[in-house]
Amino acid sequence: MLLTRFDPFKQIKDLEKSFYVYPNSESVNGFVPVVNTREGESAYHIDVDLPGVKKEDIKVDINKDVLTISGERKTKEEIKEEDYYKVETSFGKFTRSFTIPENIDIENIEARSDNGVLEIIIPKKEEQNSKKSIEIK
Repeated sequence: MLLTRFDPFKQIKDLEKSFYVYPNSESVNGFVPVVNTREGESAYHIDVDLPGVKKEDIKVDINKDVLTISGERKTKEEIKEEDYYKVETSFGKFTRSFTIPENIDIENIEARSDNGVLEIIIPKKEEQNSKKSIEIK
């Protein structure tokens, strides 16, 4: 007789696995763009890989301290052959949000799209000299 150890979290683990997106799976997955972020001396940079997405289909918004990038990669015309039919490209709407720090210059944020890469440059505010000597009276 084979005994199986009871795992009270098995169902939660199985549910969690169903949310992961595996690039080589046969199921149709939604489009989730890859994002690279970095901080420079004078600005923060966000690079978003958006192959096949026109810049007219991308929207960048800031609400309080959250920068949101949204858009849609639309399906291409389907090609059906006699012997096979397979689509591996993901399509659909996407949204990515980032909390941005307080020291940014919101008026001079730039976004540009080139060769399927959206680059957002978020300049930092110049720091005010907050150091001062106080005379003791």
